[in-house]
Amino acid sequence: MLRIHKKVLHAEISYELTGILFKLHRTLGRFCRERQYCDKLEELLKENRFEYKREYEISKLKNSIQGDKTDFLIENKIILDIKAKKFITKEDYLQMQRYLQCSELELGLIVNFRNTYLKPKRILNTKLYSDNSDAHSDYSDRFNR
Repeated sequence: MLRIHKKVLHAEISYELTGILFKLHRTLGRFCRERQYCDKLEELLKENRFEYKREYEISKLKNSIQGDKTDFLIENKIILDIKAKKFITKEDYLQMQRYLQCSELELGLIVNFRNTYLKPKRILNTKLYSDNSDAHSDYSDRFNR
């Protein structure tokens, strides 16, 4: 059973970051490649004085499979995964869970720029916020589109 948490994790950082992501979506539109979004996002993060690491190998944080790289690690608190594809899938969600659990971080964002309207997905580390390790299966169905 999931515990209910009344506070929003890293509210200020994620609010500012979401604003930057919306600005990026308005600027580049929805038909660029993932790399182009990441390049422009890096510029915007520098402009807004965010501490970040790009293509950061998670094994540097904790015990992780070597080669697991996240698109961005923001302020050493939020894992940001950039997508440019038709749908976010269950595999994308499970990949984020793996990143979160290996790094022992609490929050990840999956952002798909291909959508007409940007809808960042906030993903909580189920290992930290559930009583059992299979809790993610309750939420993964919404990513099977």
